Amino acid sequence: MGDSLNDCIEIFTQDGVLLKQAQASYMSYINSIGTLYISESLNSSQKKFIEWKPNDITVDSDIQDQEWAVVNTIQKRTRTLSGNFPPDYQNRVRCIMISLDEVKSFRVANKYRHLTFYDGKSEALCSFVFQHGNCEGLIKGVLGTILKTSVSKRDKHLYIVYDANTLEIQQLDRSFAELNLQSEGSAFWKMVKNIKEHPYEATFEAFAKVTDYVYRSPEQREIDARECEDLNRSISEYENTTTTTHSQGDYEVIAKVPELPPRKDFPRLRPMTVEQWRGHLNFDGRIEDVDSIKTLVFRGGITPSLRKEVWKFLLDYYPWTSTETERQKLVKAKSDEYFMMKLQWKSMTKVQEDNFSDYRDRKSLIEKDVNRTDRTLDFYAGDNNTNLQMLNDILMTYIMYNFDLGYVQGMSDLLSPILQLIGDEVDSFWCFVGFMNRVIRNFDIDQAGMKEQLSNLHTLLAFVNPELATYLDTHDSGNMFFCFRWLLVWFKRELTQEDVMRFWEVLWTGYPCENFHLLVCVAILESEKDNIIKNEYGFTEILKHINDLNGNLDIAQMLNKAEGIYYQIKEADHLTDDIRMLLGLPLLGNQNSYGSHEQSPFEDSAELSNGTQPCCSVENVRISPDEGAYERALVASFL
Repeated sequence: MGDSLNDCIEIFTQDGVLLKQAQASYMSYINSIGTLYISESLNSSQKKFIEWKPNDITVDSDIQDQEWAVVNTIQKRTRTLSGNFPPDYQNRVRCIMISLDEVKSFRVANKYRHLTFYDGKSEALCSFVFQHGNCEGLIKGVLGTILKTSVSKRDKHLYIVYDANTLEIQQLDRSFAELNLQSEGSAFWKMVKNIKEHPYEATFEAFAKVTDYVYRSPEQREIDARECEDLNRSISEYENTTTTTHSQGDYEVIAKVPELPPRKDFPRLRPMTVEQWRGHLNFDGRIEDVDSIKTLVFRGGITPSLRKEVWKFLLDYYPWTSTETERQKLVKAKSDEYFMMKLQWKSMTKVQEDNFSDYRDRKSLIEKDVNRTDRTLDFYAGDNNTNLQMLNDILMTYIMYNFDLGYVQGMSDLLSPILQLIGDEVDSFWCFVGFMNRVIRNFDIDQAGMKEQLSNLHTLLAFVNPELATYLDTHDSGNMFFCFRWLLVWFKRELTQEDVMRFWEVLWTGYPCENFHLLVCVAILESEKDNIIKNEYGFTEILKHINDLNGNLDIAQMLNKAEGIYYQIKEADHLTDDIRMLLGLPLLGNQNSYGSHEQSPFEDSAELSNGTQPCCSVENVRISPDEGAYERALVASFL
């Protein structure tokens, strides 16, 4: 903020704006009425500012400001202070001036009558109440053209501002540069341009296409020799990353890394049998020991002939405490609900579609994805396949079920095994809903969920294998972007359909801890440590090496090793609260402060969390410091 009243060009001005919140030096003006400006400096920097002045400042103008005067480039006017002001006038009557470069997000509330700007530390720069009219024109007509923004999916009132100068954006831009896919003539790059209009959907589509490009087998890649050569370009062709070492004289100081306890072996058991399942049902079909069932599933999976029934419980379609009679009633009610939602899009007229661009775009994306989802499997092979039509209809109906999220590339991968196993359209839909409820943060518009998982993965890897984590940090790979698709669709494209089913049902139990899927990632990366370090792989080589694991992962070995890592971490003497939180273990000195979402037989001291959130007013709302950082990192690379 500043106090100067330099000459500037006004882009926007509005009277009747009450200052509701500001920094301490402006407290005397809180709840005062004034004029809000968006202005551009006349010097060479051409920086743009948010300005607010209390009503007792006089401004000369060719046009008297009226309510909602939005000034376009032709109508811009120069404004300077006029009148006989005393020498200390600027010190007594202040102007709030904030550079738009400082704004990292802003929030609207009360039907666009309340507007708050935040800095990069999630602190409120200033907050205004529009007493005459609202700020909708300012947001959509002015700021929307000056700033690159997108609405957060987790908070519809929060606008994220993209900043191309942040470290995360520069790292991601470097990551995509290594793939050298930004050829103006390529279909991929044409798709990327859509991010300007649809940053949420297109960003995920971009990542999906990038990963699809490098993860496909050689015979599936329809690229020419030049493109192949570009993709294989080493990261060494770019600017080297400098690393910092700590030394004293001729001796390098290396901190001693605490050792983990010996790792135990946890071999997989046989899948849960029909007899074991039936033995847990009482006379009215109620499951008597849920923990025992989940333990059996975690230890060995489920017999294929039994999956169709048990998955409905694991995916929260059937309540664990329900009776057979209650489940029959539930199926009837859920069937009616499903077909009611399906009718909503089935009965949509062409005029409605023409006037509903979001729906039209999502429908088109679903059609494209369905036509290329698991077509090599007999279940989805051939033309005019009724199973493909069911896949399409379920995804279209999910748009009606979840308007805010709609459809994002990757969802068809999550639905495919469910539909193949269950077969029934209604049951598959509700099982898919249950799965999406678990991974929905993977598809947040602000992508905080994916950023958090990648960061957590790095934290766990650094605790288990600091040597590998350090290597990745110093070879442009500490961002863990090469694991993006693993986490996005839970290894769907790395495993066979049968292995995917075995893997998912184990993860759906929630045992033995929270974020067990991240420990699986750690187990795989640790297994590939020697190859990565000895060959001195950089980002591109690591990404390609991870691609080569496609179809070569042993699901039993993955789970065995991941469980061993979990108990190794749990028994470590130097276990930190950061790691405890990631795994749902009690915090040091506060055994009840954090616990897993469900009591597990693997945890003697796990505590339930009530999950309540404190109430707060609009003026006191704070946003996470990383609320928009990852979204800006992904999207700004294409803007």
